[in-house]
Amino acid sequence: MPEKNICRSTGFQWGSCTYVMGILNTSPESFSGDGVGDIDAAVEQAKHMESEGADILDIGGESTKPGYTPVSVADELKRVIPVIEKVVRVISIPISIDTSKYEVALQAVRAGARILNDQWGLKTDRRIARLAADFNLPIIMMSNQRDHGSYDAVAERDTGNYADIIAEVTASLRQSIETAREIGVPDANIIVDPGLGFGKTWQQDIEIIRRLAELKVLSKPILIGPSRKSLIKMVLHTPVADRVEGTTAAVAIGIAHGADIVRVHDVKHIARVCKMTDAIVRGIR
Repeated sequence: MPEKNICRSTGFQWGSCTYVMGILNTSPESFSGDGVGDIDAAVEQAKHMESEGADILDIGGESTKPGYTPVSVADELKRVIPVIEKVVRVISIPISIDTSKYEVALQAVRAGARILNDQWGLKTDRRIARLAADFNLPIIMMSNQRDHGSYDAVAERDTGNYADIIAEVTASLRQSIETAREIGVPDANIIVDPGLGFGKTWQQDIEIIRRLAELKVLSKPILIGPSRKSLIKMVLHTPVADRVEGTTAAVAIGIAHGADIVRVHDVKHIARVCKMTDAIVRGIR
């Protein structure tokens, strides 16, 4: 079993190490084919990810792949709440709920989730920020450009939708941060995510990773989620199941440029990458 993250025992110590967020997907439509529909299988996967070195477990019940069909609140609740209720009893790491629906977030918190992960950055339902404020929970807010066109429509060409993708992402995240502050979320509980793959070209995704340090102007911890994404397909021409090396490169460069959390499928491999990269970048032994 990998050593426990040296920062975990005292809570999140941003800048001291990289935290690994393991993805537990309960959606059968998952782009990576890793959706777990059986509760017992989900529990075993959660335990496995913790043993491999995950610091956070992100549970979601709706696929957000390009061209996805939104699921109802009722269906999403059926997928995630029974899993959270069981998983929270068998792991010690915090559970994050990956949703943009207030009712799902609320029921997930009641079931034991302790981090909110909103892929629309409060732009579809501001009440998620109220939930974060009322329960004093960390909230991850992502910059999502999908209202400007789907990833599939732009992935294979450089459309130049934005004069400067980092400026666009920064402005989007500033708006989310201000919304959270207005509603009462403490600055210390706000985490930002540039949203790799969400309405950007693959070239823009790469540019975001290369220029990630520029997001430090927001003075917030940064999460990146390059795991198995199409940007890797476009560079390496590999199927979803064969993108661990590409994910590794994106994670390592992301950490070097300021990432604090990496959201990944392959926890064991990436936890080792984070430990080695931290030793080089942060001087951790």
